[in-house]
Amino acid sequence: MTLRTRLTAAFLAVVLGPVVLGALFVGGTTAAVNRSRALDRLDLATTALRGAIDALCQGLAAAARTAAVASAAGQDDRGAQRVVDEGLADALYLSNATGTALIVTPDGPSRPWADCAATAAATRAVGAIAAVVAMRDASGQIIGYASAAARVDDRLLGRLAAAAGASVTLLDQGSPLSTERADRAAKIASTAAGLAGSAVGHTVDGRSVRRLAISPGQPLPLAVSVAYPGQNGLRLLLVLIVLLAGLVTVAVAWWLARSTTRPLAQLANAAARVAAGDLSARVPVRTRDEVGRLAVTFNRMTREMQAYVEALTASRDQLRGNLGLLGDTLSSTHDLQRMLQVILRTALAATSAQAGVVLLVDPADGVLVGQCGQGLAERGAGEWPLRLPLGVGLLGAVAQTGECRRGRDLPPLAPGEPSGQTYIAVPFATRRPPAADRAEHAVRGVLALYDRLGNDEFDDADQVTLRTFAEQAAVAVENVRIHEEAKRLSYTDPLTGLYNYRMLRDSLRREVERANRFGHRLCVLVLDLDRFKEVNDSYGHAAGDAVLAEFARRLRAEVREVDVAFRQGGEEFVLLLPETDALGGITLAERLGTATRGTAMTVTARRIPEEYRRQSPVGRQPDGPARTLRIPVTVSIGIAVFPDHGATGVAVLDAADDALYVAKADGRDTYRVAGAAALVPTSPAVPAPAPATPVPPVAPLSGGGVPPLDGGPHAPRQTRGR
Repeated sequence: MTLRTRLTAAFLAVVLGPVVLGALFVGGTTAAVNRSRALDRLDLATTALRGAIDALCQGLAAAARTAAVASAAGQDDRGAQRVVDEGLADALYLSNATGTALIVTPDGPSRPWADCAATAAATRAVGAIAAVVAMRDASGQIIGYASAAARVDDRLLGRLAAAAGASVTLLDQGSPLSTERADRAAKIASTAAGLAGSAVGHTVDGRSVRRLAISPGQPLPLAVSVAYPGQNGLRLLLVLIVLLAGLVTVAVAWWLARSTTRPLAQLANAAARVAAGDLSARVPVRTRDEVGRLAVTFNRMTREMQAYVEALTASRDQLRGNLGLLGDTLSSTHDLQRMLQVILRTALAATSAQAGVVLLVDPADGVLVGQCGQGLAERGAGEWPLRLPLGVGLLGAVAQTGECRRGRDLPPLAPGEPSGQTYIAVPFATRRPPAADRAEHAVRGVLALYDRLGNDEFDDADQVTLRTFAEQAAVAVENVRIHEEAKRLSYTDPLTGLYNYRMLRDSLRREVERANRFGHRLCVLVLDLDRFKEVNDSYGHAAGDAVLAEFARRLRAEVREVDVAFRQGGEEFVLLLPETDALGGITLAERLGTATRGTAMTVTARRIPEEYRRQSPVGRQPDGPARTLRIPVTVSIGIAVFPDHGATGVAVLDAADDALYVAKADGRDTYRVAGAAALVPTSPAVPAPAPATPVPPVAPLSGGGVPPLDGGPHAPRQTRGR
């Protein structure tokens, strides 16, 4: 039996067999037991959670009935408000049989509300869970509905988690609400997304997850999760056993080496000398068995290592330089030009090339544009930055076909394209396919190097290296574009292109500080489209969105470059006018009112109100192909000035908002200045016609008869929201 056989048998007998099998058995058995315990806890938590939600829905139903009884007793909204004040519900909503609001408590949660009797999830993120009861008269006829809602927030989830004795996560909310921290909540939501029925999933951090389906009495998309029981003690015991077995193995190996063969000790001593830096160490070869062949291999290895020392020493400095370049790349995460320069310099150093260039395809015109280059002037490159059409020349063909090219004889080049004795050009693009809504912005480009030192051609290893750098360049470009797009979206409204409410808060603070520092005035205009709800009700939300986008375009056309426009929310807009007083705000308000009132909004709509179909021969047809319509819209405006109407930006904005309400109360289609009745204009307001008065249809631009959006009663506000 050879030495290799004896040593292999010893290690298998002493260590590998019992230790590995025992550790696997103990670990597997413990994991199965722990998983069974976790599933039992999960079943109990699921049952308790369903019971807690059912109790909540029953409580909300009782609150709704109480509010309905109070309303029938003639207490108006006092009974509903008392129910909210006593904590039975966060909001109450009472309506008649046709759905018209009768009583709405203020400061209620956002819509939609998840109905306790629902059997399907809401299409948008829910703001509350609600119970709806019907109100009936003495004859049993339904005269209205009462809804009691509880706000869906961290407090509600905490109550549910306490009742269930487990973690509770609300799904389908963009960023999921959970009783756990944000990173664990994201893992739970990701695991729950792939579950169906009573299936159980497991997160990477050791939690069992079950998703609760939508059902009557349970209207929220929830996930309940519990942690596995800890196994730290068992793992420590297994580690100690493995360490003990390792010590035994070392002792046995040392005894075998000492008692079986002396050359192993000599080989170890020689290896120690080599590790200390003495590459002249040699081992005498006395036998022809495995140890003898190992000694021969060791002697050959030391001789070859002596030959490689000088090469390794020279490569050390180059490695340090490359590590420095990689550090620069990591420190310039969002600096595209710097990252591309680092990648180009690293590629030049790795392949010993004398010149190179990185080009990217411009998404606007599909032309290759030079981003960074080195040593191009000596190789006939044209004016910087280089611009090369796709499919033309060497680099254009590589970018279009996606095939790498290298060699010595250059193909026909495009005007201004660099040349050299040897070349290599590799394409690059993002590995993962871009999303459908930004497929036209997929990263594409070319990395090209010229004239390797020694006049040698670039080989396969260089091609593999450059493809790696090209992939890094593609990822860098995509990350920068994603970062810039995310930054833009965080401050703009996607529908109108105006700045959003988040940007309004920052801009208002800065403009107030600037006006206060230099003693200037800042005029704030709050604008609200009149009866905009009727646009959505009559023509559909698509037409309403088109009206908002068209109004934003007119708004940008009427203001100065220094003025800033925002969409505060819904149909409400805000204008900041630096270095402008109340008179300047009035001038702009009159101009905006004229521009809005004078020309109807041109939109495309499919929905035609039923009462107007009877007034137009074309309109009698059912909803069909989209029709281009002209919808007249007016705007009400509130004006306030810093520091005349407030000492802070929030105060001035509130003053302008109050002035807007005055303009609404005075008939709409006008403006009002905060606390300055003398500046109120004489332009007449547009009153709402009586409900029974028919409104003549407005001729559409392309087929169909559609009325203007003017007329019909305007429901009174129950809260300050518009």
